[in-house]
Amino acid sequence: MKKYQNIANKYAGLIFGLTLILLWEFSGYMGWLPRFIIPTPSQIITALVNDRANLWDNSRVTLLQAFIGLGIGIVLAFILAIVMDLIEWLNRALYPMLIVTQTIPTVAIAPILVLLLGYDMTPKIVLVVLTTLFPIIISILNGFANSDQDAVRLLQLMGANLWQVLLHVKLPNSLSYFFSGLRVSVSYAFVSSVVAEWLGGFEGLGVYMIQTKKAFAYDKMFAVIVLISLISLFFMWVVSLLERVFIPWMYRERKIRF
Repeated sequence: MKKYQNIANKYAGLIFGLTLILLWEFSGYMGWLPRFIIPTPSQIITALVNDRANLWDNSRVTLLQAFIGLGIGIVLAFILAIVMDLIEWLNRALYPMLIVTQTIPTVAIAPILVLLLGYDMTPKIVLVVLTTLFPIIISILNGFANSDQDAVRLLQLMGANLWQVLLHVKLPNSLSYFFSGLRVSVSYAFVSSVVAEWLGGFEGLGVYMIQTKKAFAYDKMFAVIVLISLISLFFMWVVSLLERVFIPWMYRERKIRF
């Protein structure tokens, strides 16, 4: 009995998700849901398979934009976090501004960027950078702030400068925080890339979603939504895998703790 209870606890999310999908499919089959507006999971899966060529072509554009923006966001986040940690007054000046940027809706920024930068990839990449920067930089700064102060003081007593303290104590300690922020930013990257495509563009999953909506092909539109979710979940899993590779000791500590 205890064995089945442990299995149920471990896979509770999966069991609950599958139950909802089965209820959704059953409701559509019984006619309780308008299938021409809300297609059943089986219809969505069929659309994913039959329309895979179009989905793949548009996915490549969205993925490219998301990866470029995320890469730039990571580099900028590390640079800003290091500068803000070294210069106290700059930290106090920029931190509130970073918070304010998160209060502005993405759909409000995207059309402005499109008007300023055109309809190519540039405004999409800029929007991805803006949306992914905040979680990463805040996570890194939290890692710096929660560094072992005894180790910091020991290095200072040994004559270490600020850069040596940063390299040997603060940066290694911030890695677990960085990967936590990166998991959030990965999902933000794909969503913001799609949102930017809604408001201006020639190709990409966002553009294709609008086209299928206008054509009343709601099964294909839901297929795009499912594909975006699957892509986000996959790369969040990739980030977790990279975390195990780069900081395996943190993963072992969590495994022992739980």
